[in-house]
Amino acid sequence: GSPVGADSACRPELCLQRLDALAEMSVKAFELVPAVERDLLMGDKARINIECIECCGKHLYVGTNDCFIHHFLLDEVTSSKGKMSYSAQKLLHKYLGLKKPVAELRAASALERLIVLCDGIVFLIDMVTLESVPSAAGGGVKIRGVTAFCVNENPVNGDPFCVEMAVLSSKRRTVQIYMVYEDRVQLIKEVNSPEQPCVVSIDGYFLCLALTTQYMILNYNTGASQDLFPYNSEERRPIVKRISREEFLLAAPGGLGMFANSEGASQRAPVNWSESVIAAAVCFPYVVALDENFITIHSMLDQQLKQTLSFRDGHVLQDFEGKVMLASTKAVYVLVPLPLERQIQDLLASHRVEEALVLTEGAQRNIPKDKFQILHRRILQQAGFIKFGQLQFLDAKEHFRKGQLDVRELISLYPLLLPASSSFMRCHPPLHEFADLNHLAQGDQEKVLQCKKFLISYLGEVRSTDVVNGCRDDVDTALLKLYAEQDHDSLLDLLASDNSCVLTDSIPWLEKYHKYFALGLLYHFNGQDAAALQLWIRIVDGELQDCTRSDLYEYIVDFLCCSSNMKMVWKYADWALRKDPTTGVHIFTKRPVSKGRPEVNPDEVITYLGKHSQALLLYLEHLVLERKIQKEKFHTHLALLYLDRVMLLLSESPTDEGQLTKAREKLQAMLRESSLYRVQFVLGKMENCEKLLLERATLHGKLEEHDKALHLLVHKLRDFPSAEAFCIWASSSRDPVYRQQLFHLLLGVYLDGSPAGKAQGACGSRSEMEIAAVDLLNRHGEVFDAVRVLQMLPENWSLQLLRPFLNRAVRASMHTSRTSQIALGLARSENVQLLHDRLKERRKPILVSEKKGCNLCHNTFSEPNVVCLPGGVPVHIHCAAQRVRDSPTKKLLTNSSKHT
Repeated sequence: GSPVGADSACRPELCLQRLDALAEMSVKAFELVPAVERDLLMGDKARINIECIECCGKHLYVGTNDCFIHHFLLDEVTSSKGKMSYSAQKLLHKYLGLKKPVAELRAASALERLIVLCDGIVFLIDMVTLESVPSAAGGGVKIRGVTAFCVNENPVNGDPFCVEMAVLSSKRRTVQIYMVYEDRVQLIKEVNSPEQPCVVSIDGYFLCLALTTQYMILNYNTGASQDLFPYNSEERRPIVKRISREEFLLAAPGGLGMFANSEGASQRAPVNWSESVIAAAVCFPYVVALDENFITIHSMLDQQLKQTLSFRDGHVLQDFEGKVMLASTKAVYVLVPLPLERQIQDLLASHRVEEALVLTEGAQRNIPKDKFQILHRRILQQAGFIKFGQLQFLDAKEHFRKGQLDVRELISLYPLLLPASSSFMRCHPPLHEFADLNHLAQGDQEKVLQCKKFLISYLGEVRSTDVVNGCRDDVDTALLKLYAEQDHDSLLDLLASDNSCVLTDSIPWLEKYHKYFALGLLYHFNGQDAAALQLWIRIVDGELQDCTRSDLYEYIVDFLCCSSNMKMVWKYADWALRKDPTTGVHIFTKRPVSKGRPEVNPDEVITYLGKHSQALLLYLEHLVLERKIQKEKFHTHLALLYLDRVMLLLSESPTDEGQLTKAREKLQAMLRESSLYRVQFVLGKMENCEKLLLERATLHGKLEEHDKALHLLVHKLRDFPSAEAFCIWASSSRDPVYRQQLFHLLLGVYLDGSPAGKAQGACGSRSEMEIAAVDLLNRHGEVFDAVRVLQMLPENWSLQLLRPFLNRAVRASMHTSRTSQIALGLARSENVQLLHDRLKERRKPILVSEKKGCNLCHNTFSEPNVVCLPGGVPVHIHCAAQRVRDSPTKKLLTNSSKHT
């Protein structure tokens, strides 16, 4: 036999190219390297064919159809380019003398023996001399009538100088278990099978058998069996291959390679190979299958076909301690696996990311843990960049996260994002094929935009995690630049929070995109508040254009309000007050009070605000009305400012009545409610102002000059409702008698009339005063002493005019009289009850002794004179007298007796 493309007249060669139809699915996992070529094996003997092979370390044994065993020494040779080849040296060949093909060879290296199956006989030969091994009892060590055998690679016997072997007999439906020693074999178990077995594999106590019509698992220790699936051995050659502990690979109907464990279950998906597979081997994570024309290589991890090699006249395929060897009828080859990392890199180069990851993770058990972690992280990072280049950002992010990517690798793709001070150097060898983002996008600005949005999202997620440890400056600076360029809302959030943006790199970038407010925040975060304020003031003044905040002036005021740097506050407050005194004064009125923050001296603020009258007024209102500071100078100052404001409005022509009304209301409220200002001083300021009579009346009221106040209100201002309101206000915190006196005083003013009116005999004025007096009596009749009022009123007034007042007066008098009568009746009733109780107590004897104590003072009695309380309780006379003096009942009785 020979590989495809070999001419009968030429030496056999191998065609290493992949099939065109499978080119897209293939990956180069193995290279097929000649090990023993035809000339070395058989020379010019054309009829000699290879039947079986066995490899033990560097020693290769080949069994041929002419009953010879050939022994070769194989040396691996690696070229300067890393390409592997084999050099074979023939050591010996031996004729076995049975004139039949050598069917099977298995090495028992611990015994230095070869187990040979030829002409239905199993026997032992020496691995070095190839001479038959005689038995201890004489003759050869032989087992006859054998169709197949296999060696247990997971022996249950602990003897290292003993090999366990399962043998199939040609005459009986049995499987025999032998122990093979250096010079003997020993049958230890024989188990029956339901059909004649034709192929066997063993692992521990478990036999996997290919019967005539099905596969089965048999435990030769317990006898338990498990049928697997049907199979016709007459149509296809069965395959049973142990691949790992208690797991086997079987050729199933439909061109499937099925996996089965010792329990008869399959924990892996099957591989879909050819219907004509004649042999299989495993080199994790691959399944290698041989058929008449091809070698196919499938992954055990994802069951996909990975590689196909053309190979005709394939005859033998075996794996020896991880080395996969195969033979045609004329030559022996080795399937040399490419380094795992190279396979993975080839997959990544063809953008087969998922397959590369599956291969990497599947190889974990064959790689030391530390080395695997490094490899796995790098592969994940490369996979992330491939997905990134394909704009599959969700997958890219997941791979970057799992691979613990140094985020600067990604940032470095974006020109100018890393700060100039960054010491970052890209990984070598590189993780991707891109020079930068422009190279990736090939001028497609939409791709560039998508990539920038992804980086914004990714950096925003990782900046608060351990991923950015040691490179926070680079990450935050890059994020700031992206936010500024993309006009992103999160720029302010970044700068207002804890950040590590590099100031020197960030300033020109923010200025380039006119993000002056954000630059001010950055200055503030770096402790340069004065620079921040200067920048913001230029925006408000229109020198710089930045529409980030429409309320930037208010923001500056709040900023100064919260600043603890009073030198800076005094410096910039003047600008804020000139811009808008109403808002600017908040710098002083809304300053938070907390420990560690210097308290502003109100006197200093008042002095500072001297040239800002409106702000000064608002600040004094804050001190007096909001903070309720009880200092005469603040109250007097505020009252004078209110007064100045009113006087100013009065002097204007035309007068703004609306503003004047509001200003006077504030002044009047201040004069009424405050008791700390200098009344006499304020009164002197408005003494000659005839337009402020109401305010002057209030000040006279503060001085207890109620007659002057009422005279102003009644005779000069002619404002009777205000006169009544004055009486109510002036007596609001006084007793009823005081209020009554005030109202009587007002009534007297009404009844006395205007002196000017009297001089002129003005009846109209007199009538107006009388109406005011009547209205006063009718509205507040309960305040007045009715008898005194009747004495004051002119005799010519009709009762009809005073009817409401008299009704209320009579009703109030009757109410008082009846209330007194009720109280008197209750007192009399209580007095009678007490007299009754007293009589009852007098009839009973009262026992007093020196051992008995008084219930009020708890002292003992020294004399028989006692008083008895209700209930017959004796007490001292002086104790009872004291109790009566303190009792409300005594007071009530006393009052009642007076009325009586």
